[in-house]
Amino acid sequence: MSADLWLVVGLGNPGPSYAGNRHNAGFMVLDELAARAGGRFKSHRARADVLEGRLAGGRAVLAKPRSFMNESGGPVKGLRDFFKVPEERLVVVHDELDIPFGAVRLKRGGGDNGHNGLRSVTRSLGTREYLRVRFGVGRPPGRMDAAAFVLKDFSATERKTLDLEVDRAADAVEALLSDGLEAAQNVFHAG
Repeated sequence: MSADLWLVVGLGNPGPSYAGNRHNAGFMVLDELAARAGGRFKSHRARADVLEGRLAGGRAVLAKPRSFMNESGGPVKGLRDFFKVPEERLVVVHDELDIPFGAVRLKRGGGDNGHNGLRSVTRSLGTREYLRVRFGVGRPPGRMDAAAFVLKDFSATERKTLDLEVDRAADAVEALLSDGLEAAQNVFHAG
């Protein structure tokens, strides 16, 4: 096991047509973390784009699966096995309907809450006990289907502050890696 290595995975859908979707919040946060780490993603045989570098003072592998969201588990398991990262050092960054736009929540374990990416990751890993950084996208308006909502781009109003919110979520990932779950929750759940 690589006891000092973190694996941080952002969930999203590949390709330019999905780039601005709410469901791609995980990819957006990973792109910000890659910029902070000063590196570029490279193709990995585990069907993911990967950046190996330093983040929050430690060694980290940043990854974006090249599969669609509902098949994210295979690449995540492949990366976990390849880099020999224990579950307690695996962080999955994803969009979350049940918290308001821009809010960031961190937790370990729990259900998938209807999120197909999390369902796939949990099924492939055989455990729910990995860390999650949840990026709030809010609830769909009116009777809009949740699946349709997350596959739409952020609204014009949301895009005005999206970069700031992505930046804050990246800060939360770094705090989680450097300070631990409870300390990061104390900072990011207060806001």
